[in-house]
Amino acid sequence: MKANAIKVSLYLNYFVFAILLNSVGIVILKVQNIYGVDEVAAATLELFKDLSIAAVSFLVASFLPRIGYKKGMLMALALVTLGCLIMYFGNSFWAARVLFASIGVAFAVIKVSVYSVIGLITEDSKAHNSLMSSIEGFFMFGIALAYFLFPAFNSETDVNAWLNVYLLLAAMTIASFLFLYFSKFDEGHEIPGSNLVEDFTAMFLLLAKLLVIVFLASAFLFVMIEQGIMTWLPTFNSRVLQLSESLSIAMSSILAISLGVGRMLAGVLTKRISWFWILVGCIGAAMLMVLFVLPKTVGASVGKIDNLADLPLIGYAFPIVGLFIAPIYPLINSAVLSALPKKVHSPMSGLIIIFSALGGTLGSIITGYLFKHLGAEKAFYFTLIPMALLLLALVMLQRLTRKEIAAA
Repeated sequence: MKANAIKVSLYLNYFVFAILLNSVGIVILKVQNIYGVDEVAAATLELFKDLSIAAVSFLVASFLPRIGYKKGMLMALALVTLGCLIMYFGNSFWAARVLFASIGVAFAVIKVSVYSVIGLITEDSKAHNSLMSSIEGFFMFGIALAYFLFPAFNSETDVNAWLNVYLLLAAMTIASFLFLYFSKFDEGHEIPGSNLVEDFTAMFLLLAKLLVIVFLASAFLFVMIEQGIMTWLPTFNSRVLQLSESLSIAMSSILAISLGVGRMLAGVLTKRISWFWILVGCIGAAMLMVLFVLPKTVGASVGKIDNLADLPLIGYAFPIVGLFIAPIYPLINSAVLSALPKKVHSPMSGLIIIFSALGGTLGSIITGYLFKHLGAEKAFYFTLIPMALLLLALVMLQRLTRKEIAAA
């Protein structure tokens, strides 16, 4: 297996889907302004995306090792290309729902494939931690690019000009398809069971392990925090900081960039420091940001803002929370996957994605409800609750992974 070529393929596919998948916050703002839907209805775009991810992850985690990860990723890229074209020509709220449903289906396949292949091309837990963190970090830079791509296509004279971004995104998915198609991909995969019934049984048996239960709860809580903030940050910027739509979206790139930097740094730090202590420090810092930096951001007097240079420094502060929450997801994923046998990585990846998707949906919908009923100024304070619960879950997770490795 030519690991370097495979790594490039994983990075490229993840990067393309980062732009597509996490444009949901931008599109939520757009559909409110253009199609006239309210906050709760707009938040259902997250539902279409994440429930598609959850449902398909459950089904494909067993099928993928049999049909091949390369073939699965090629089909996913073809599907999302079609979704982009539907959005461009459909130009409606229903087209946006179709788009995010197709993105969800395709990303489920991509993510199960990426997580499974990482296990095949790394030899120990430190290499697994490092590659997982760097790929997830690269993913966040794709998200940051989305916050610049969409405003670049905005026009004050043509309300539909922003849809042209989907032609570019379709071209990017086609390019990614061609790169993967011509890459040599000797998978050498391990198949969990002898038939599909055994594969599904293996997935459900994983749920009987306390380690898996605690880990899935941790993943659920983290994604609830991350997606709640990321999805609604453009709306927060628009309503609290009084930024224009384009500036609100561009400003959100700071969160994505800080998430990317945080994950890249985590990939380096885990070679020297235990993942547990890194995450304890990160969650503590994130909670302090919400308690002390967010109130100053909400209370800032920003005046008229024509470009990002006019924004006071405090306006840039809260999105830096991404630097601290960034390492959580890849490191807990890696800690658990590297503690489990490689033959269960595919079904375990399916479970990770299912619970992550459910956490993302719940986080976005709850935050949307809070934005509507309590206001944008107060909604993000409620992230302190899942942060505190996540800290408790990490303590349990560390003990259980140690036991699992010792018993292997």
